[in-house]
Amino acid sequence: MIPFVLAEVARACGGRLAGGAGVSAVVSGPVVIDSRQVVPGALFVALVGEHADGHDFAAAAVAAGAVAVLGSRPLDVPCVVVDDVPRALGLLARAVRDRLPELTVIGVTGSSGKTSTKDLLAQVLADIGPTVAPVNSFNNELGVPLTLLRCEAHTRFLVSELGAREPGNIAYLCGIVRPDLGVVLNVGAAHAGVFGTREATAATKGELVEALPPAAEGGVAVLNADDAAVVAMAVRTAARVVLTSAAGARAADVRARDVRLDAAARPSFTLGLHRREVPVTLPVHGAHHVANALAVAAVADAVGLAPERIGALLGRSGVTSTGRMQVTTRPDGVVVIDDSYNANPDSMAAALAALVAMARPAAGGTGRSWAVLGEMLELGERSAVEHARIGRLAADLGVDRLVTVAEGARAYGTTSVPSAWLTAVDDVAAALVLLHEQLRSGDVVLVKASRAIGLDRLARALIEPAGESPELADLPSSGPSGRQDVARAEEQVVAGMPREVGA
Repeated sequence: MIPFVLAEVARACGGRLAGGAGVSAVVSGPVVIDSRQVVPGALFVALVGEHADGHDFAAAAVAAGAVAVLGSRPLDVPCVVVDDVPRALGLLARAVRDRLPELTVIGVTGSSGKTSTKDLLAQVLADIGPTVAPVNSFNNELGVPLTLLRCEAHTRFLVSELGAREPGNIAYLCGIVRPDLGVVLNVGAAHAGVFGTREATAATKGELVEALPPAAEGGVAVLNADDAAVVAMAVRTAARVVLTSAAGARAADVRARDVRLDAAARPSFTLGLHRREVPVTLPVHGAHHVANALAVAAVADAVGLAPERIGALLGRSGVTSTGRMQVTTRPDGVVVIDDSYNANPDSMAAALAALVAMARPAAGGTGRSWAVLGEMLELGERSAVEHARIGRLAADLGVDRLVTVAEGARAYGTTSVPSAWLTAVDDVAAALVLLHEQLRSGDVVLVKASRAIGLDRLARALIEPAGESPELADLPSSGPSGRQDVARAEEQVVAGMPREVGA
C-alpha cells in the first residue's frame, strides 16, 4: 500500500485511534487479514467470522510488526476502531484509489470465466507496466479492497474481479475501485439460487458498465456479442462499447475464426482486430478460453497494444489461479484435470467438453474419460434440473465414466443412463479408493464441483506421486452435502465472510 499515517487511516475509515496508537505512525506495509502474513509496517484487519474472531490475533500481529489493528472494538494494542470493519476496509481502499489518479482500473465480471480472464489479462498488461491483480478469486467486499490496497505509486494497471451475491454488490465494489474499463463475459445460471432469474443476474452484472466513465473520458465497455443478455447492456453505459465474438460474428470488433483444439484441448484461432488477423495459440485447456482471450485482446487494444503483440502475449499467458483446468500427467500416464475450485452449469459444460476432447483417440488420447463431479451449489429451484442436464450432457458428449461424490451430486444421475457408466460414492475417500483401483495409463480424469464441496482434496490426492498422497484416514470425511470444514481459526474468519457465487 502507498504510505498512510495512522491518523489518515482513521480519517479515511471514519474511525478513532485507541490502544496508544500514535497519530503520526506510518502504515508502510501491506494490509492483511491473516496475522501470519504480517510484516513490519503492516496494518492488520481483525475480522469476526462464524467460528473465530480476528481480534484474538491482534497482539500477535502487533508483535510481528503491525503498526496497528483495524478492528471493531478497543484493544490493548495500537488500533483504529470502527463500527463496520469490512466497510472501513472499503473506505480505506477508496482513499488509496483517490491518491492514484494515473492508475487504470479494469473491472471483470460474468457468471463464469472471471478468474481465468483476469489471470490472462494481468499477464498481458504486465508487458506494458506494473500490474496488480487478485489472488485466486478475491472478488467480494473483502477481496476487492485488499487487492486495490496492494497498489503502489508506480502501479499502472489494476485488474479487479467483481463478484456478486445480491443486487448492488457490483455497484458497491465499483464505488471503491472506480473502473475505467469494464468486461462482462456472460450471464448464466450460476446465480439462480440467489438472483432467481437470468434477467435479475444480468441486471446486477450490468452495474459494472453503468459505473464506467463516458467515452469522452476514456471509458470502455467490453461486451460478449455471443450472449444476448450481455449485448443488451450496451444501452446502460455511456462508455465506448467494444463487442467480442468467439463465434466470429461480423458485427463484433474483436472476433475469432478457425478455432481448433490440439491433443491437449488447447485452442488455436485467428484473432480478428481492426481488419487485421493474427494467429493465436493459447497455452490453456478448453475451447471456452477463446471467449476469455478475446475479452483480454479487447482491453489490450484499448490501452494501446498492437494486434501482433497481443497475439504473442496471449500465446505466453496461462491461468495462474489454483484449481482451474490445471492439467497434470502422472508418471503412470494418467492425466488429471483439476477444475475443482468452483462450478456452475456453464463452466461444467465447458470442462466436460475439454475432457472429452483430451481423451478422444483422434486427438491423441489413448484412454478413457472420467468425470468425477460434486454438487453445483446455489442453483435454487433449478438445482435438480441443472444437475440432470449436466448428467445427460456428459452421456451425450461420450464421457466414458461418471463418478458422483456425496449425496448432493446424485442428481447428475437422475437421467436414464447405464448403471455401468455411473458410480455414486459417499465421499472423497471412497472416490479415491475407486479411482486408485480402476484408473489406468492414458485415462483422463476431470475433478470438478463447487468450491465448498472440497473436491480439491481429491484432486491433490490424485496428483501426488504414489506413496506421497495422504492416507485415506487423513482425508476429512465429507458431510451430507460434501462440504469441508476449515481447520485453522484465522481461515475460519475469512471463510465466514460473504463470498461470490459461481465460477
